[in-house]
Amino acid sequence: MGKKESVWDYPRPPRLEKFPRELKVVFSGINIAHSHNGYRVLETSHPPVYYIPKEDVKTEFLKENNRTSLCEFKGVATYWDLIAGEKLVPNAAWSYEKPTSDFLSIAGYLAFYAEKMDACYVDGEKVTPQEGNFYGGWITRNIKGPFKGAPGTKNW
Repeated sequence: MGKKESVWDYPRPPRLEKFPRELKVVFSGINIAHSHNGYRVLETSHPPVYYIPKEDVKTEFLKENNRTSLCEFKGVATYWDLIAGEKLVPNAAWSYEKPTSDFLSIAGYLAFYAEKMDACYVDGEKVTPQEGNFYGGWITRNIKGPFKGAPGTKNW
């Protein structure tokens, strides 16, 4: 993936970047998502969050639920449960179906919580999930922190 990136060099408000390299999400032996058409959102103190177009996701394993949250930059998030056989993962992914104007490019794209999947990959590298249960960033060897999300970092 190239040179090291410090999350402290990422902007606030966040920046949206096209990400044409490989993204993959695996759960219960199923390639739930595989894309070279993603985006990543870069925000100060956060590892990148990757958004994958629905056409590159096996959406038959996803079911929209009633949970929502508000991002001051992207708008209202919709959450998705993952159902594979007998396995149910609540809030496994989220999307912005009607994002703010600066994030229209990711309308309907899905982001997955790496900690809830068997594995997520960026260019073949298995990612480390961002700590905590809210932000959902993916950490690769070229991303350096410290990262928001761990206990005690809520008000950074």
